Amino acid sequence: MMSAQDVFPRVSSAAELMEVIGQVGFLPLLNSGIPGFSAEDIVDEDCRYVVFPDGGWDWPLWKWKGQIVTEMPCVYGKFFATKAGFVSQAWWPDLCNYRRGMKYPKPEDDSIEGTIIDTLRTSGSLISRELRAACGFNGKGMRSKFDAYVTRLQMATYVVTEDFVYPTDKHGREYGWGWSLLNTPEALYGRENCQCSRSPEESFRRIIAHLSGVLPFASEKQLLRLVG
Repeated sequence: MMSAQDVFPRVSSAAELMEVIGQVGFLPLLNSGIPGFSAEDIVDEDCRYVVFPDGGWDWPLWKWKGQIVTEMPCVYGKFFATKAGFVSQAWWPDLCNYRRGMKYPKPEDDSIEGTIIDTLRTSGSLISRELRAACGFNGKGMRSKFDAYVTRLQMATYVVTEDFVYPTDKHGREYGWGWSLLNTPEALYGRENCQCSRSPEESFRRIIAHLSGVLPFASEKQLLRLVG
């Protein structure tokens, strides 16, 4: 039986992963629910997460994210069943069209989600904690509540990750897992690149047909869950 290993080449660099994203159009970063279909699954063993005896760690794939998002025409965010991944700009208009037209109506201006979008439009890109503070989500337990709203907005294609920001130590070296720098896709790519002339239903069928060809081993249920 065919599997992802028969379809996707092993990659060992950000440049090679960019090629795959350009070819397949949609690529989750980690486990997608479809065995073998994620960036984590297709990278070489040497590019996977490793912990050193001194407690340090290395994960080339994690470090590639910022380079890929800033260098190639692709969009990054939580687009796959609330999990993060990449969408090529060639397929982004159809995903926006489907998600906004069939799954996630535009938030009301006076709603929390509407406030988040308006804050980004007004302030420009903000790291997640800055955006949370600007929207007044302060205090105990507010972080997880706010993150849930931002995740929904990413699934709805109204918010994306522009880049990643890392703290630095006294030697100027970056460390830690970093923070997502958030923005609206319209600000980053232009309104015209978030729209298409097809109906939302046509965009949905087009995406499913494409992924069925890319992932012939995946079931219909798996594809529908992936597309959301």
